Amino acid sequence: MVYNDFQDLSLSRLGFGAMRLPLLEDKSIDVTQTEAMVDCALARGVNYFDTAYPYHGGLSEVVLGRALARHPRDKWLLASKYPGHQIAERYDPAAIFEEQLQKCGVEYFDFYLLHNIYENSFGVYTDPRWGILEYFKEQKRLGRIRHLGFSSHARPDTLEKILDWGGGSFEFCQIQLNYLDWTLQDAKAKYELLTARNIPVWVMEPLRGGRLASLSGEDEAALRALRPGESTASWAFRWLLNLPNVKMVLSGMSDIAQMEDNVKTFSGGAAQTTEEAALLDRIAEGLKNALPCTRCRYCCDGCPMGLDIPMLIHAYNDIKFGGGMTVAMQFDALPEDKRPSACIACGACAAVCPQSIDIPAALAQLDEKLKAAPSWAELCRQREEAAKKLRDQKA
Repeated sequence: MVYNDFQDLSLSRLGFGAMRLPLLEDKSIDVTQTEAMVDCALARGVNYFDTAYPYHGGLSEVVLGRALARHPRDKWLLASKYPGHQIAERYDPAAIFEEQLQKCGVEYFDFYLLHNIYENSFGVYTDPRWGILEYFKEQKRLGRIRHLGFSSHARPDTLEKILDWGGGSFEFCQIQLNYLDWTLQDAKAKYELLTARNIPVWVMEPLRGGRLASLSGEDEAALRALRPGESTASWAFRWLLNLPNVKMVLSGMSDIAQMEDNVKTFSGGAAQTTEEAALLDRIAEGLKNALPCTRCRYCCDGCPMGLDIPMLIHAYNDIKFGGGMTVAMQFDALPEDKRPSACIACGACAAVCPQSIDIPAALAQLDEKLKAAPSWAELCRQREEAAKKLRDQKA
């Protein structure tokens, strides 16, 4: 296992994410297999385990905590998260935090994150009524949190505002990062911003929800020709290992086979070459089938509605590729007059676009897709109903 130094700690570069634990036929967590995976991870040198309040209907913290408790406390590092992005009055920071400690069976968290600070939840996290940041800074002072950070799906400009608001309180940041989202979700700009601010990067969704673990036959053949003995998933992980400010890569492993393969990748082997990285760039472009927006912003100067057209085009590419959960979150916070529905199809943007993109048509399609998809608030409501149903069944 390869490790990274983080302050006074040595972190395994691979972390075990507990959002996609193995399930039984009734959709409950397979506790026996989860314990076997935790045992395997620790035996192979993985020492970082990540969960969160909402995962698996609130049961991830319980199952993971019990699996880890079978091993000495100094052999593992536990991270969990506060669900401010799903805030309601019942989500009092103190009540939630005490509940999480109890569910995980620990007296402190090694790492703790403010969960998913983005455009629509930023106002909640900064609302003085809740006192969220102040409360968790105090828990850190008391030693009940060793290291405080946050996770985010926000755009780069919002990410910068979050860092300014934190005022140096955040020691790390968890973002969605992989060789596809490097350009599709502007992860490159986020990575560079965090690096410039000396904030270590934690990675979520390194395989884009499994999408990068299974490619076309042609693409996989090209990968095998260069690394015959390695899995498709290992390519995405090795790409991340070439980024020096990536200190932690979380993988939501669901069975022992995935665990074994990932541990193998993170236990050494040759670094990814320039030729190999270029191959992944070509594969990413093929996966996107995207509109070739270069963000020149010529289209914005003459837009009578003042729309941020490059941002909307990038959202179009993202939602076209993968359903656009991140887009749904970000657009919940976007004013009506800045959404694609505000486009009056005057054509001024298309007339000056160097890439000859039919921008009004793309914005109309984006508007249709957004109207057909549930909002982030609705997705959260559906998840909470499903979680309650699962808890009631267990009771």
